Amino acid sequence: MKLLLDENLSRRIVPFIQDSYPGSTQVALICMEQADDKTIRQYAIDNGYVMTTKDADY
Repeated sequence: MKLLLDENLSRRIVPFIQDSYPGSTQVALICMEQADDKTIRQYAIDNGYVMTTKDADY
């Protein structure tokens, strides 16, 4: 499983989770920090990511 961390989760986490979740990344690292939630969600679906966020309304 690979995770896509939302912009509210630090990109500095990514190196620490690579052993458990290889291929994981963060929204800013794929240049999507200005994208809306719907676009980010669709990117996650299309690319086999599990979306990870702290937003209660996601």
